[in-house]
Amino acid sequence: MQQRFRLPRVFGVGVTAVLSLALAAPSAQAGPIGAPVSDPAADSAAVPGMVAGQDTATPQLVTGLAEAAPGSPAEAARAYLAGHPDRYGIDPGQLAELGTASSADGRRTVRFEQRFGGVPVLGAQYLVHLTGDGAGQRVESVGGKYFTGLTAPTTPTVPAEALRALAIGDLRDSPARAGATAEDRGLVILPGGTGRLARHFTVRGTDPDGGAGLVREVYVDATVGAVALAYDARAPYAVTNTAAANGDGRTAPRAEAAGLQPATGTAPDLSGRPVKVDIARLPDGSYQFTDLTRAAGITTVDAAGRDVEDFHGGIPADSPPVHSAGPDFPASAGTSGATNAHVNAATVYDFYRNRLGRDGLDGKGGPITSVVNVTSDGKPYPNAYWDGTKMVYGSGNDTYRPFAVALDIAGHEMTHGVIQHTADLVYLGQSGAMDEALADYFGNAIEVTARGLSMNDPAAALLGESLCRTGTPEACATRRLDDHRTTVDDYLGAGTEVDGGGVHLNSTIFGGALWDIRRTLDPLTADRLVYRALADYLTPTDDFVDGRNAVLAAGQSMGLTKAQLRTVAAAFDGHGIRPGWQRRIGVDSRQLLRDAAPPVGPSAAKGRWVMASTGQGGKGGTAVYTGSTSSPAGGPVGSPDGPTRVSPAEDARWTGSAATDGTSAAWVAVGTDAQQVWGMEVLARPLDGGPVRSVYKTGNQSLDTPQVSGGDVAFKVTDFATGRSRIRLSRDGAPVVELPLPDGHSPLGLTLRDGTLGWTEHWKDDQGGDVYAPTVYSIALGKVTAQYLPRAAADGRPPVAGSAVLAGGRLLWVETPADPSRRSTIRSGALDGSGVTDLLSGDAPEAVRNPAVTASDRAVTYASQTDHHTTGWTNAALPKLWQLPLTGGTPERLSCNRGGQYGAAADEGTRVIWLDATTGHTDLVTRNRPAAHC
Repeated sequence: MQQRFRLPRVFGVGVTAVLSLALAAPSAQAGPIGAPVSDPAADSAAVPGMVAGQDTATPQLVTGLAEAAPGSPAEAARAYLAGHPDRYGIDPGQLAELGTASSADGRRTVRFEQRFGGVPVLGAQYLVHLTGDGAGQRVESVGGKYFTGLTAPTTPTVPAEALRALAIGDLRDSPARAGATAEDRGLVILPGGTGRLARHFTVRGTDPDGGAGLVREVYVDATVGAVALAYDARAPYAVTNTAAANGDGRTAPRAEAAGLQPATGTAPDLSGRPVKVDIARLPDGSYQFTDLTRAAGITTVDAAGRDVEDFHGGIPADSPPVHSAGPDFPASAGTSGATNAHVNAATVYDFYRNRLGRDGLDGKGGPITSVVNVTSDGKPYPNAYWDGTKMVYGSGNDTYRPFAVALDIAGHEMTHGVIQHTADLVYLGQSGAMDEALADYFGNAIEVTARGLSMNDPAAALLGESLCRTGTPEACATRRLDDHRTTVDDYLGAGTEVDGGGVHLNSTIFGGALWDIRRTLDPLTADRLVYRALADYLTPTDDFVDGRNAVLAAGQSMGLTKAQLRTVAAAFDGHGIRPGWQRRIGVDSRQLLRDAAPPVGPSAAKGRWVMASTGQGGKGGTAVYTGSTSSPAGGPVGSPDGPTRVSPAEDARWTGSAATDGTSAAWVAVGTDAQQVWGMEVLARPLDGGPVRSVYKTGNQSLDTPQVSGGDVAFKVTDFATGRSRIRLSRDGAPVVELPLPDGHSPLGLTLRDGTLGWTEHWKDDQGGDVYAPTVYSIALGKVTAQYLPRAAADGRPPVAGSAVLAGGRLLWVETPADPSRRSTIRSGALDGSGVTDLLSGDAPEAVRNPAVTASDRAVTYASQTDHHTTGWTNAALPKLWQLPLTGGTPERLSCNRGGQYGAAADEGTRVIWLDATTGHTDLVTRNRPAAHC
């Protein structure tokens, strides 16, 4: 039950947050060729047929085949794909065999990984399903992800150490970056369009709030030097690379090497009842919790309260398996949760072996290890997770029992291991939600089967209901698979920094469909069906509709009747999992760009918008695009009603933040230029075409926050060596000059309008305290004309000021009290330092803490977010946009869209554009005026 009670903290949408969402975005059209219809009354509804791939010429799924393919499974599968180039478009030279799995009915599935130029392509796996033997061997179906348009380079141009530093820098809190490590996982091609070469790092740091471990999977563009994709790992110290867990990384002692002998004994469980346990006798006559009666050796270790971080990567030598001088184990085996964990692991193994024909988590009889009774930073750890090689269970606390005692939790965590060694679903967005859903399904199925419960038993659908020391099972349960959630009514449109794009929050939509299948079909048939879909049809980046197709294809291969297949289809229909479900979610905004996948938010002015984006659906490298904020429709890039490219097509560098004044755009380009020199450059160009102007170029500084107004371009420069930041300005095309700032002062943010610059200036006072002062600078006068020093609160602590923006001839900013229980005030001041007013007091009911603000000459727009700790994670708790007049007043909801609303940019009047995640992917959208009441 990964991150059961500790969801990731919510950050603003930034570079990684939006880019990573593109990977998990569902297809707007699952456009099947010979597609299934959603009418369960039609026989054809049960058969996926041929489903077209997205961003590739290779079909995603083809079923109903019966084509000869003699020879060994792998070579027969490879030869079959090569022999049908027009149908599949696959270069067999790009296929690396990952393995061949055999089912009890004699079918075989060959799983290939696409490697472009020898470099693995993220999530690109293609599967061939075979039936029959010898000369009678036939291809039954094929499917997966294979990308035909890749032309990306395969040799990095940025040094590995520089990429490592960028990966560590992805941890947003500087305390987390201190002492952080980045494990190099190798090169990978990020798919989409021509692809991007990236180096994959697993970054580990420490959360400054509470000391728990932070782990992120970070992909840094290896030819540009910029984070291209990042998301939280499965759980603390999760390992998602299957190969890393299959070799010498096994953590359990091998029985044959240790000289152990099978034995039986007794041990008390958590309640003190004696339980028979399968154990091992050591050469010295003592015993330990190692079960040798099963092909996969099952070993249980008591951490004895040691910190969870001590068990990252392996088990310390001084933490041996639970041990006893005789075959009867002491009470500590029960109070620690070790006995329950040991017995539960055996139960889970038996379920997979006897019911589904799988030999252990890796399918090869590999060791199964549980570590129980860990703590975190000296405190109880009410959690459990699979770390890529073993299960780790927390000690529990006054409210929760040790997490090792619950069989459904053990089944859930061990199923994550099965998933890792089969589909290896990316733990992000919908693929991550399916990872959780499958773990929930099998965790509950294992417990229901072991306990002999009816599927109608009220406890059957509950996960973790036995954990609470007090309270009802319903109140204690982590999730329930009969919550009846659907995509259209309940999908949480979260950015990726909220629970990895909803991996837990949206899991019961898919898991509920699977559970309904188990309630309507024979449970054994359902278990075998879901397992076959996981082991033989799903691939790492599949979404909910792909999952539906995988289950139906698995059912067809099992020989389910048409009535049974219609029942399966109806279960998915009942949860809204059908092609095009995103279009059925009502929105009151107008789409400007679908699947925007931007590295940062947009900019808008005078009816035009600009944004650095990978284009619709995250295809290809980044570029700067522009479009009209009032266009009647937002077509794809290159269409008559779609956006146009501003940055030169021949410039393949990564583009960061971009800004516009409605006439021109300014942006930052990062990477290797035409002379093969790496660096960063500020560029500017008219929106409707014309020459591109190089404003400033450097190889040893970081450039960000470009702003443009008329002929003026301003930006922030940070020296790599010293970390010193300054503002530089080019006026009317003149050479760049640096604005004078006192020693020790640095600018935060930047806003430019009609010859005036604004920023928040930061420095340390004489007592070492932080000072944040909104500042106004007149370009014509060449001096600061206003600097608003913060007001001290009643407790004497000054607030933090930020989010400075120029609008209506005034400077607006946000003041956030040091007291975390207090909300922020939105303030406004004249450009000469006079006339400070509060546009929205921190005492107002609508006030929020630390909002991001944008403004036009008429209105101020800001994002609010409900405290999910008190409300729970709902769509209502995700960021929502509010608007009030520039002179102050009562805020109104800008949009009633139910999902997350991020990166707002004010245009003219009350029109605002923003990034909206309501429909499960990130769209650039707009509204002309507030929606008022929702």
